[in-house]
Amino acid sequence: MTSPDPIGRRSRPAGAGTALAVLALATALAMGVWFSAAAVVPQLTAAWSLSPAGAALLTVAVQLGFVVGALVSAGTGLADAVPARRLLAAGAAGAAVANAGLLLADGPVLAVVSRLLTGAALALVYPSALKEVSTWFRRGRGTALGAMVGALTLGTALPHVVAAAGAGASAGGAPWRVVVTATSVCALLGALLALLLRRSGPHGRAPAAFDRRAALAALRRRPVVLAVLGYVGHMWELYAMWAWTGALLAGLGAVAALPDPAAAASALTALCVGVGALGCLAAGVLGDRVGRPLAVLVCVVGSSTAALALAVLRGGPLPLVVALVALWGFWVVADSAQLSALVAEHADPDLVGGAVAVQMAAGYLTTAVTVWLVPVVVEAASWSAALVLLAAGSLAGGVAVLALWRDERAAAAPGRATADRRRARPGP
Repeated sequence: MTSPDPIGRRSRPAGAGTALAVLALATALAMGVWFSAAAVVPQLTAAWSLSPAGAALLTVAVQLGFVVGALVSAGTGLADAVPARRLLAAGAAGAAVANAGLLLADGPVLAVVSRLLTGAALALVYPSALKEVSTWFRRGRGTALGAMVGALTLGTALPHVVAAAGAGASAGGAPWRVVVTATSVCALLGALLALLLRRSGPHGRAPAAFDRRAALAALRRRPVVLAVLGYVGHMWELYAMWAWTGALLAGLGAVAALPDPAAAASALTALCVGVGALGCLAAGVLGDRVGRPLAVLVCVVGSSTAALALAVLRGGPLPLVVALVALWGFWVVADSAQLSALVAEHADPDLVGGAVAVQMAAGYLTTAVTVWLVPVVVEAASWSAALVLLAAGSLAGGVAVLALWRDERAAAAPGRATADRRRARPGP
């Protein structure tokens, strides 16, 4: 009896492993600019006298820029007309330059413009990376995409790592310009890495012609719509967790009592966000073995349960709270790749890039709402209320995935194909 081969090593084309490693590293380096401002919010708040809403806007602007970039990419057909690896490199280079624009800002206005442009450039990075990986893997695609989202997760934690590592340089963590500079350099390195890829995998398709109707055409299939709705619920929770975990941890009395609370909060945030990379790999293996919808449902239950438990127990001992936040971080991102794979596998093969870009646009538009909403709810009510709100959105997305799972089971039911063929025959 042969052992399972979750990433399809026996059938994958030559060079697939190298391509996956290059794309994962390029994505991790490029996506570090996403939270470069969020990681140093306390310093920017002090320097520019930001209100809670103003601080939230620095992260929301990235989400909105990403949405605009994704819609332009999908609506023009750019996502399917240009090789994904080239779009990835261009997006990473553009994000590096736009993020570096923060260094010129002396207040929130220019900073918000910089963040908008950073998000728009990143809209060429993440969807393109997922599409490019799909050209290299057919069997084991879920695990490969899980590795890519794991790379994204590590990239998200990167600014917090830089902030924690340089905490001794000044009060409140590493100087914010150091974090911005370091993440911009990393993004530029990611662009250079992407250029090392000279070809796409054998499972790709020739670039399609520009088609302004590509975005709408991608949503004509019920499974794609259900997968996109599931992704929206997933994103309702994910980026708010990533954006505000640092604030949640920094606000704990036990963290504030530590000798260097800023460094401790940054380190714990990096841990609780970064552990999601392991969740992505676990969900990828699970999706390839039991099916993507079921794997997504497991992740939804895990993340929602962790968030609700944290809402009840956030006043408990610090080790317990950190364990719950880490458990939340493990599950909250784990289903991302599986939802993207569902969209890619159910979409028209000629419109995969547009379908994924529409999915991303819908998801990241949702994140703009929750990233802005969480500090408002915390100030008006409590962290517990915000945590319950995030869990509710995740569960709502799970309902759509449950419907997709039922559709797939019904389609695969014994006798269904035979019955369909009989109905299709002409009468006697």
